[in-house]
Formats: sequence, C-alpha cells, structure tokens
Amino acid sequence: MTMTEFLAQQISGEHSDALSAILLDITEAVKQIAIAIDAGAIAGNMGSLATENIQGEVQKTLDVLTNDIFMEAIQKSGYVAGVVSEEVIDPIQIPPLDGEKKSNYLLCVDPLDGSSNVNVNISVGTIFSVIKAKSKQPELVDFLQAGTEQICAGYALYGTSTMLVFTSGKGVNGFTLDKTANQFVLTHPNMQIPVNTTEFAINMSNYRFWQEPVQRYIDECLQGTEGDRDKDFNMRWVASMVAEVHRILVRGGVFMYPSDAKAKSGKLRLMYEANPMSFIVEQAGGGSTTGLQRVLEVNPTGIHQRVPIMLGSKNEIDRIASYHQKKSKRK
Repeated sequence: MTMTEFLAQQISGEHSDALSAILLDITEAVKQIAIAIDAGAIAGNMGSLATENIQGEVQKTLDVLTNDIFMEAIQKSGYVAGVVSEEVIDPIQIPPLDGEKKSNYLLCVDPLDGSSNVNVNISVGTIFSVIKAKSKQPELVDFLQAGTEQICAGYALYGTSTMLVFTSGKGVNGFTLDKTANQFVLTHPNMQIPVNTTEFAINMSNYRFWQEPVQRYIDECLQGTEGDRDKDFNMRWVASMVAEVHRILVRGGVFMYPSDAKAKSGKLRLMYEANPMSFIVEQAGGGSTTGLQRVLEVNPTGIHQRVPIMLGSKNEIDRIASYHQKKSKRK
C-alpha cells in the first residue's frame, strides 16, 4: 500500500482532508531532504556554517538547507497557517493561498535532528508535529499547546533507507521510500513497542551530573545478573533522537535525556522534539516522562522550551518514573 492509498483509506474524521494534504506535502519535503543528504559532500552539503541557531548551536549547511526545503514544501496545500522551527527564532506566519481561508493548522518541526552526525555519515532525521490553529493569523501564544492537543506527529529517518513514521492518534505506521517509484510504501504497519526490554540509550559521559533516580536506574542496568534486576542490559547511543526512537519502535528499549547539573531544564525541545516523539511512543504502547510528569501534559511556556525526557518500553519507564516520585516524596 502506498502512502497516498493509506491516507485515502485510513485517515478519517474532522481533520482528514487537511492531514492528508499536509502529510503529502511533508513526504515531498522528506524526498528532497533525502536527496540532499545522499548527495553529501559531492553537492557541498557537508560542513558547518559561521552561524548559530536560537539554541546557540553551530548550524550545519544541511540544517539551513533542510529548513528551507521544509518551509517551501509545507506551504503548497494551503492548510498550514504558521510554523515553528528549531532553526528560526520566532514563529513564521504563512499567508493563505489565493485568498483561501482553510489554513487552520500549525506545524512544529526540527528539520534535521541529529545534525552533529552529518559529517560522520550517521543516521539523522526530521521530526514534526501538527496542531490546530486558534486563529487565522497565529501568534506565539497559539503554538503554546500541550502535547495532548497534537492531531498528528511523525518523523523521517535518513538511514540505510529513508523512512517516514507517523501517528494521527490511531496507532503508528511506518513507510519506506521506494526510490525507483519515488513513493512511500507501507512496510511497518501498526508498530508496537515491547513493554519489557534489556536495552537502554543514554549519554554515559554525563553520569556524574545526573540526579539520583537516574543514577540508580542505570546502576541497576549495569549490575546485570549480579544486581537486583537479575538480567543483563545492553547500551546504545547514536546521539540522534530519531534513530534512538526508531530502534525502540522496532525492537524495544529506553531512551533517556534527563535533566542534570549542567542542564537542569533538560536538553531536548518540548514543542518539536519531546512532544511529537512522546505522542508516537505512547501510540505504540510505550511511555514517556520527564521523571515527575507525563511529557504530553507539560504546559509549554516558550516555543524553544527544553524538557527532560525518558521514553520507551512501558514497564521500564514506569520504573524510572517511580524512582523520581520516591525521591520527590522524600524531599
């Protein structure tokens, strides 16, 4: 089943026409981004620029290129009224096409997640979230909606193959790009995360900065069969949220980027990283927490707000959350 056929058959309800059109625009952006990434150094797409984004991170050539591709592509349907991007300071208003008034949706996007991996040719991705606009000319406040208000979220993975995975609140489905036919084909229907796992992903170099609940959980994993958990764990770390979450969707696991002494508010952005990925993970039967709160219930205060996040196999996330809650109660 192609992406177009899937959207025609499976997307229904109040937002069906808009979502189908927006998702088709996104697929075109993903195809173009995949071509740009594949071209790599041949097209001069590698390397860094002399500029920084709003987070103070040095921009890669592909950061700017993928943002431009996405911005152009998502305007074609006429349904998107405004966009928030990791690479842009303020929300961008998109004027209606030919005076049409159907632009009732907002898009939050990280055009190139994991861009630190670009120059070493490791998987990167795109993350997006769709919410309903509250006005025809959206301002900052219109974007500040909790993750529970999302009507669609997804990501593209540019790896050994290009994939597009998304949810509209009725499960999670994955599509692989058939480059010969230039279309996405359903290859991973109804993706489900195993509730138990023996795999975790975290940046171990930050161990000394973590809070006690995170140290406790990782210590238990490292103790393996000699510890209280009585089983051995494996560790993975790609430094690309899309790659980490995709692995969890395929075979289970836990991804953790907690708050610590260096980044007390967390590292990842709520609106265009934590919220969409949490929506996807929950729809696939997993869990997502800041430690003390369900990520999707965090009330945003800024479009580039950061949050701690731990997501993945449900039973492990429940355990991690319980350790944070016990510490909170002791305090």
